[in-house]
Amino acid sequence: MIGLVLFGAVILNLVFLDYYTVSGLGSPIGALGLFGVLTAAAVTEEVMFRGILFRIFEEWTGTWIALVITSMLFGLMHLANPNASLWGALAIALEAGGLLTAAYVATRRLWLPIGLHIGWNIAGGVIFSTEVSGNNTPQGLLDATLHGNILLTGGSFGPEASLYSVVFCVLTAIVFMWLAYRRGHVVPLRGDAHKTATAKSDQ
Repeated sequence: MIGLVLFGAVILNLVFLDYYTVSGLGSPIGALGLFGVLTAAAVTEEVMFRGILFRIFEEWTGTWIALVITSMLFGLMHLANPNASLWGALAIALEAGGLLTAAYVATRRLWLPIGLHIGWNIAGGVIFSTEVSGNNTPQGLLDATLHGNILLTGGSFGPEASLYSVVFCVLTAIVFMWLAYRRGHVVPLRGDAHKTATAKSDQ
């Protein structure tokens, strides 16, 4: 639901600016196929980036550096997409890499980032029929068009390269990291952890 609401908020702002218009019903069969593809992609990416890579880097470097490294790698991976751009990759790193990793750190479970990722993908591709990460995404449930300022619409990369997406997702990531701190889930740098342990032992 969080993923759906976040993407819905982006679309709502684009509708307000008359940048997103719906002409009618799109392709329900295509939407069903997209549901399977986008869900599988979300699960695979979360297992790989949050379940494996982040945990390895976090053990070596601590939470914050691991978050930055894996977020940048996540963004760079999207440069291979057909309509990729440097800004699109950076936006993915900031919004998706940051948000999904923060969701994992806050809960220490993969279910939340997987659910967030699926909800976002389903909203973008299946429901609102927008481009998903510049992948030449087939039409979903709605026959819709996106046009206007590319900094707000994301252009050919899709709404994931929209400033709205970056702002909404980064703000949500901050909330998750605050929860992570409250729950004691943030792992310090190895050097900092050693200093803390030494100070406590001296006391």
